[in-house]
Amino acid sequence: MVQALKFWESVIPSEERFYVWCYDGEGNLQSTSCPEDMQALLDRSFRLLGGFRKAGSSADRSPILIGSSLGMQWGITFSTEHGQNLMYVMGPVFYTLPSASQIRQVMRHPSWHTEDIHWENELIRRLADMPVLPFAIFSRYVLLVHNVLHGTQLGLEALRAQDSGDLKTLPAMEQRRDRGQVYQAEQAMLRMVREGNISYHSVLQNSVRLSPGVPVQGRDPLRQMKTSIIVFATLITRAAIEGGLSPDIAYPLGDSYIQAAEDCRDSGELSAMADTMYHDFIYRVHQLRQDPRYSRTIQRCCDLIELSLERQISLQDLAQLAGYSEYYLSEKFKKETGLSVNRYIQQARIDRAKVLLESTDKSVKEIADQLTFSSVNYFIRVFRELAGQTPAQYRKKHTT
Repeated sequence: MVQALKFWESVIPSEERFYVWCYDGEGNLQSTSCPEDMQALLDRSFRLLGGFRKAGSSADRSPILIGSSLGMQWGITFSTEHGQNLMYVMGPVFYTLPSASQIRQVMRHPSWHTEDIHWENELIRRLADMPVLPFAIFSRYVLLVHNVLHGTQLGLEALRAQDSGDLKTLPAMEQRRDRGQVYQAEQAMLRMVREGNISYHSVLQNSVRLSPGVPVQGRDPLRQMKTSIIVFATLITRAAIEGGLSPDIAYPLGDSYIQAAEDCRDSGELSAMADTMYHDFIYRVHQLRQDPRYSRTIQRCCDLIELSLERQISLQDLAQLAGYSEYYLSEKFKKETGLSVNRYIQQARIDRAKVLLESTDKSVKEIADQLTFSSVNYFIRVFRELAGQTPAQYRKKHTT
C-alpha cells in the first residue's frame, strides 16, 4: 500500500493535490498520501458526507465516482491484497470551488442531517486549501489508480454509467430493480407534492434508492444527471398543479429549475438544486392546502406533527411550541380540527403508513416501529379503526 501511494505522488503533479486513501474492510484508514494537516478534516468529510454508504461494494471491481450535496467528489475502487479487502478512495476534489456562503446554505437545508459545527467551521476555514480539478483530469487519475491496482486498461467508458453524485446509477442496480416497485415509489414521491406533505424525506430517499434516475447512457455523466433532474422537474411540476398550484406559477417555476440544472457544473451542485426544487414545490402546495379555519398557532402544531411522525411527540411539546397551557391547547386544537391531539397524530401516522404500505416492501412490524407505535398489534388495531381494514388488506388492495 505504501509503495502504491508513493507511486501516485511521483506521477501526479503536487500542485494538483490528488490524494489517495486506503481503508480496510472495517473502514479503518490504513494509509494516505494526503498531507498530515488535512488528513483529519478530509477523512471526517468522507465519513460525514456518506462516503462509505455511497461506496457500498463493487462485485465487479469497477471504479465508481460519488459526490455530495456540497460538491465534494471522490473516486473509489476496491482491491484484495494478501487476503484483505481494501477500498482505495481518490479525492476529495471540487470541480469548482464553492463559496463559504454556499456551503452554509447547503448545511442549513432541512435535508441536511449532519450537525458538526466544528467540522463545518474547519471546512470553511480551509476552503482555499481544498483540491480543485476538472472532471476530465480527475476521472483520468481515478482510472490510472484503478488500472495500476488491477492491471487493466479501462477507458473513460468505465466511469460513464457510474458517476453517482448523490444518485447512484450503477448498471447492476438497473438490472435488479423491480419496475413495479419503482412505479409505486415514484407515485408516493409525487403524492407528497400533490398533498403538500412536508414530511417527505423518507419517501424521497426510498424512491432514489429504488431508481436513481433515467437509465440513459452517454459520454458525459453530468449530462445523464441533468437529464434525470429535468424529467424529475417535469413530473413534480405537474404533480404540484394537480395539488392546486396555479399553472401560471408552476410552469415558470419548473422552467427556472430546469434552466438552473442546465447551468450546474457538477453533480454535487445538481443534487443540492434537486433537493431545493422538491422542497420548494412541496411547500408551495402545502401553503395553498392549509385549512383556512385553522389559526396560525394550530397550523404550526399540525406542521410539527407532520414532521414528527417517526418520533414521539406529546401534547407538552405542542403546548411549548404554541405558548399555551396543555389544557388550553387541547381545547383549541379540538375546536379547530375536530379531533383531539392524540387522534390527529394517530390519523397522520396512519396516512403515512398507507404510503409506506403502497410504496415499500417493509413489513407491518417495521412500519409500526418506524412510526413509533408501541406494538404491532396496537398499530394494526388503530389502522383498522381509521382505515376500515388491516394493513395487510390495504397493501394487497393497493399493490396488486
